[in-house]
Amino acid sequence: MTDGFVAPGFERVYDVFAAALDDALGASFAAVREGEVVVDLWGGWANRDQTKPWTRDTIAPVYSTTKGVSALIVAMLADQGLIAYDAHLASLWPAFGVHGKDRVTIAETLAHQAGVPGFIEPIDPDLWLDPARCAEAIAALAPMWTPGSASGYHPLTWGYSIGEIARRAAERSLGTILREDICAPLGVDFQIGTPESEHYRCAEMKKPSRAGEFGEITLPRKAAFFTQWAAPVRGSALWRKIEIPSANGHGGALGIARLYEAYATEGEIAGKRVLSAEGFAALTKQIWRGDDLVLPFNIDWRAGVIGNSNRFYGPNPEAFGHSGMGGSCGFGDPVARISASYVMNKQSHHIMGDPRALRLIEALYACV
Repeated sequence: MTDGFVAPGFERVYDVFAAALDDALGASFAAVREGEVVVDLWGGWANRDQTKPWTRDTIAPVYSTTKGVSALIVAMLADQGLIAYDAHLASLWPAFGVHGKDRVTIAETLAHQAGVPGFIEPIDPDLWLDPARCAEAIAALAPMWTPGSASGYHPLTWGYSIGEIARRAAERSLGTILREDICAPLGVDFQIGTPESEHYRCAEMKKPSRAGEFGEITLPRKAAFFTQWAAPVRGSALWRKIEIPSANGHGGALGIARLYEAYATEGEIAGKRVLSAEGFAALTKQIWRGDDLVLPFNIDWRAGVIGNSNRFYGPNPEAFGHSGMGGSCGFGDPVARISASYVMNKQSHHIMGDPRALRLIEALYACV
């Protein structure tokens, strides 16, 4: 039950996508090359009972794949002179500058070096659903390591900090900037802060059968992922409507591939320049590379997006991407001039590099 389109020469991607649908419940995969859509596929089921087909208009939460989109918005603010990556976050957000966090830069925040990956002391999980209050609570945290000395993935807290940067620098929310400056004028179907009128299009998510393999549960890993309050209850109308720039973007593969096109074209989306050459270089400049204190990987952190040292995003190390909980991903490759995204609703336990996405990306590059 596969529908959609592949350009001549990309038939292999169709075959791989169709073969993988049984392992995905419902899914979409899309690719854009040199501004042209070369793959736009969808199929399967949008609900667990398999009564609602996944259609062209189906959207799904893509969790941390959202981060690469949010990083693009922050890069636009830097390009416009509203922020500077090397500025201290506390100069923009004074409440953040406590417990030794006064020297944390915006770049270090984007590269998960601020030392606040989560709450080690108990909180009400509903705090995550009140972005303003949650940001205040994050600002008050003491860092779990010396900021700037290492990276430790901030799965949720990253988005509240980035949201404060956008709100304070641009006097608009990050999701509003995304909608008004990119998605609405360019016809891109993706939201951070999804209005209730669009919730009928959202796919139901099927959770993975087992947890990812993180290794030893250290204090940073516990704070990030392994407490009863490490995340809100997902899937409610409120969770979809609020803005969490780290985790609750909703879209299909084509919308995400279009947004990650900026990483493939050095700053253009659908033929419109959204970043200058200098802005793109600043976004993709390496900030930190090393063994992450939370993720069980050596990570090449740029300004909110990941360099392709682990080859999760095709064969070219020059690509940039981000993955989301359960298997979604988006990336852009400025060498091949191609961007792509995989979205599904049957989540896997793979933390990054979901095999379903890797097979599709391999098939895509075999056609390029």
